[in-house]
Amino acid sequence: MTMGGGGNWEFELYHNSRTNSFIQDGALFIQPTLTAETIGEDTMMHGAYDLWGGSPADLCTSNQFYGCERNAAYGNYINPIMSARVRTAESFSFTYGRVEVTAQLPKGDWIWPAIWLLPTDQAYGSWPTSGEIDIMESRGNDPSCAVGGSDVFASTLHWGPSWDNNKYELTHAEYKHSESLGDGMHVYGLLWTEDRLITYIDTEDNVVLDVDMSSESFWERGDFTGSNPWRNEPNAAPFNQDFYLIMNVAVGGVNGYFPDGQCGKPWVDSSPSTANDFYNTKSEWYPSWNYPATNDAAMKIDSVKVWSLDGNETILQ
Repeated sequence: MTMGGGGNWEFELYHNSRTNSFIQDGALFIQPTLTAETIGEDTMMHGAYDLWGGSPADLCTSNQFYGCERNAAYGNYINPIMSARVRTAESFSFTYGRVEVTAQLPKGDWIWPAIWLLPTDQAYGSWPTSGEIDIMESRGNDPSCAVGGSDVFASTLHWGPSWDNNKYELTHAEYKHSESLGDGMHVYGLLWTEDRLITYIDTEDNVVLDVDMSSESFWERGDFTGSNPWRNEPNAAPFNQDFYLIMNVAVGGVNGYFPDGQCGKPWVDSSPSTANDFYNTKSEWYPSWNYPATNDAAMKIDSVKVWSLDGNETILQ
């Protein structure tokens, strides 16, 4: 649980609540909702809220970016959306293998679903030096959105010697489907070896991102100068360490993932009150979530499977 916003000042807080994460019809639902429905609009707009917790099940998981306690008396609303994030950080991690997550993506403006991996030990240093693997990131907006809606998803590797020297654009690819990915289940796959990192949709033949690590290191790929954090390591570094899985549904943010001026975006990233601007225009975007009449705004996860590279051992299911 955290209000940290993923480092992007996103508008959701992650909460341990069966309103936001639950099993239904054999699938895991991650359902974003309005924070005001749980703590009241007055508290959200003017009060204080904390996630410190008192037991392992409700402890705040990150205090970065004021993630464990916020006070709206300073002018900015408490995160106006409640959602959920599922991680295997303390239960499961692996190096090399095949991952397949069968999921149906959310539909609804400014919803940001993701299936991704982070390093367990950060062996080479803090983000992005130890890497990040994004199997799937999408937007819940209507497919008519020019920058991509629920019919488009991206796969990306994040890596670099410092946060301001992240060369993700060299290892990024997008896939456009013929219809909304929120209309049915699809397989989001990752094949990760010491020589190659491939993502795909539905079948291995339908490749989205293909990164060849056999002949060039990431230091060489990025054409960096200075001190190499991956020196004396295989070409795959930083993607040669244990990573854990994450599945979450975020909303909004100020890192440009939802570009200013596109698709009727109701906030500007440079505004000092982005969460307020977002919530105050909920009459424009909240109807697209069609909640609580439906769970269209939820990411629905049917299965998560991880195999060893030889395919003979299922190491997570």
